[in-house]
Amino acid sequence: MRYKTILSVIGVNDSREDLANAIVMAQAIGAHLSVVVIAMAAPPPIGAYAEAISPAWLEERQGDLAKLEGQTLRAKDQMVASGLSFDIQDVYSEFAWAADDIARRALYADLTLVGRGAASDERLCRKIVDGALFQAIAPMLVNPTERAFDMSPETILVAWDSRMEAARAVQQALPLLRHARDVRVVLVDPVATQKSSGEDPGADIAANLARHGAAVTVDVMASGGKAVADVLKQHATDVGAGLVVMGAYSHSRLRERVFGGVTRSMLETTNVPLFLSH
Repeated sequence: MRYKTILSVIGVNDSREDLANAIVMAQAIGAHLSVVVIAMAAPPPIGAYAEAISPAWLEERQGDLAKLEGQTLRAKDQMVASGLSFDIQDVYSEFAWAADDIARRALYADLTLVGRGAASDERLCRKIVDGALFQAIAPMLVNPTERAFDMSPETILVAWDSRMEAARAVQQALPLLRHARDVRVVLVDPVATQKSSGEDPGADIAANLARHGAAVTVDVMASGGKAVADVLKQHATDVGAGLVVMGAYSHSRLRERVFGGVTRSMLETTNVPLFLSH
């Protein structure tokens, strides 16, 4: 499998489950596991009360550093016991620069893994997405379940919208798609025009995947006024999908953050692992 280096980003709170699941996944495919343990510093106090607040702020930073050291040592013990090829780094970063720090490490990974603990931490998850997904070239796998992700899911749902992000996600997920028993290419309210989804929506990507040996079915869905993310989540449940593959943030990232969007909704509410590419 082409994913030879997996990056796992964990926080300073209890991340034993995230790391344990990352280890199982890396062992299953013989990958090197690169671990980043990150703590994000509180911004320094400013204004008239800064002098009085500074001691408390400094004490908080010392506490953060102690938690970072402890979590890194525990993570190293887990990794040594696993027998895997690994490297581990601790990062103490200002909140504003955390995404950049994560991005520098994601440049050298084939896949970034976000476990349930990291995914449920809104501040941390946002920084991982901003850094690893938007500032690096590798895809991201978000696993919101308590179990290690099975790298051979039988049924995979591909959210297709004929855009570059979706096409890149499919290309990067090919090692998984080729071995799935059932690949469901899903289009929600597609526009059947040559410039959009083609005269037969989904036919082109289905043919491409079939040439790679994937067993493909095209599902054209009507939203019926429901949010696209809700349609995708329900269909993933209906077909028993073990993974959803989709392009991330096809519109302006700022617009997505302000008004929501399919990717953001999926990240926040899905209970099915997501394979994301930008």
